[in-house]
Amino acid sequence: MNPLAPLREQIDQVDQQLIKLLSQRLALVAEVGKVKSEHGIPVYAPDRETVMIAARREEAEKQGIPADLIEDVLRRVMRESYANENKHGFKRVNSNIQKIVIVGGKGKLGGLFGNYLTLSGYNVEALGRDDWGNANHILANADVVIVCVPIANTLETIERLKPYLTENMILADLTSVKHQPLQKMLEVHNGAVVGLHPMFGPDIASQAKQVIACCNGRYPERYEWLIEQMKIWGAKIEQIEAAEHDHAMTYIQALRHFSTFVFGLHLSRQPIQLSQLLALSSPIYRLELAMIGRLFAQDGSLYADIIADKPENIDIIESLKESFEQGLDFFKRNDKAAFIQAFEEVHHWFGDYSEQFLKESRILLQQAHDSRR
Repeated sequence: MNPLAPLREQIDQVDQQLIKLLSQRLALVAEVGKVKSEHGIPVYAPDRETVMIAARREEAEKQGIPADLIEDVLRRVMRESYANENKHGFKRVNSNIQKIVIVGGKGKLGGLFGNYLTLSGYNVEALGRDDWGNANHILANADVVIVCVPIANTLETIERLKPYLTENMILADLTSVKHQPLQKMLEVHNGAVVGLHPMFGPDIASQAKQVIACCNGRYPERYEWLIEQMKIWGAKIEQIEAAEHDHAMTYIQALRHFSTFVFGLHLSRQPIQLSQLLALSSPIYRLELAMIGRLFAQDGSLYADIIADKPENIDIIESLKESFEQGLDFFKRNDKAAFIQAFEEVHHWFGDYSEQFLKESRILLQQAHDSRR
């Protein structure tokens, strides 16, 4: 008889109890979701989450359980809970809105927002690329028109909407660049205008804790309800000027995507098998490979548009090349002292964020290692 069999059987029984407890918790979350939906309470309550996590950590330590373990478990359970709350819909903030049209609403991101608006009780219609022959009917009596098309098509799409817009409509866009689209919307429309940039993709399970950049255009009091609606979904709204947003995106998107693209391009041309790299990889390298592979699993035209959006992007990428050359030169000259000095300069620039990122990355690496087979 296997000496571990009795203990493993007991562990299996405890695991079954855990499953039942998780089922009970999710059932309670479903009830919470109904109450939130009815009363318009945001999905994500940061204060409640902070207090609850702190309390459970303290209770865990008293019972000899690592506090980090219970926090890991609870955060995973809460992520599932946020996704489940979507099923019950959301309170409709503005009952006067009769019709919302999403131009590009048949795409992935447009479809995501269409689904959230529908779950909030709004009548949503999609205007796809093949629907312009019927645009007059689709856009008639719309209260809100949201543009969600590729960057390269955004300005011409906004211009194309001009004959169908009435002053009482709210015109918005979900493009990842903001200055030019916002100016174009202000040019073609005399009514309320707002530029939005969801800082996430269409594959999210919940908008809880997700960031949406908001660039005010005209008559913000008219679309204030829309911002509140997104907050109820759990999103965090970051107000920012359009030009400032685009400058930040040079680093957050263009530079990052280009670096990832070049790393993948270079790797693909080396005499090495990806399977071997994975077999020998440390958790951090495996995570880096996952981020690179994730990029190439998506639409290349989207990233081409983001990188080529404005001259500033190319200028910053040129400066990245200079930094690569400078870094390589340290080792060509075998000047480790210069490397260490530069290293310390960067460490000083990160300041207290270094320790914060070290902690955050440690959690990510542990999760990446856990999923390894």
